[in-house]
Amino acid sequence: MIAVLTADLINSTNYSETLMGRVMAVLKEEFSDVKKKYPSSDFSIYRGDSFQGVLQHPEEALTVMLQLKTAILSISTTKKGKSREADLRIAIGIGSLDFQGKTIEESNGQAFQFSGRSLDEMKYEGRKTRLKTPSETINGEFDASLFLLDEITDRWSTASAEVIYFLLKGLKEKEIATELGISQSAVNQRKKAAGWEAVNSLLERYNNIISKSFSE
Repeated sequence: MIAVLTADLINSTNYSETLMGRVMAVLKEEFSDVKKKYPSSDFSIYRGDSFQGVLQHPEEALTVMLQLKTAILSISTTKKGKSREADLRIAIGIGSLDFQGKTIEESNGQAFQFSGRSLDEMKYEGRKTRLKTPSETINGEFDASLFLLDEITDRWSTASAEVIYFLLKGLKEKEIATELGISQSAVNQRKKAAGWEAVNSLLERYNNIISKSFSE
């Protein structure tokens, strides 16, 4: 079993050339970072505003998805700008890999189909994150959970997203304060405002359920 992430940039036709360039640079940086942590992972950008990624360990997919999402939500092309300028819609498909091609585009299987079809459905439903697996029980549980996650992330400012991004990478509050040039108390406030405890609880639940159900 593998996990496939299929994603596109929301309202990308409205992005300025500067913003699109920054988004593409950030995505490539994050793909490289994920690959360092998970060497067997692979990512590919296509159509200029979409990408797919393959993870051999499905239990890590939600954390990787949030890392990519928070990296994009954190982007600001102006010095004073703290309003969000870019966002991602991401579908996670967990299933079999039926054909391993030389590239992601040449590969196929259940996980690819689940992910790609889910993303297409999401575009018409206003959803930003979704999980599709062979288990309808698991799909039902996480459909509700990820719907709530959408509501939480939609309220994040770029400042909130920055803090969550570094928390996902395992940094402590003091380390994040140093990275962002703010006080530790400010980091703590942003962490609470962003609902980190609830998000982390979802990540732990996802990791536990997917590990037991699909990981070898």
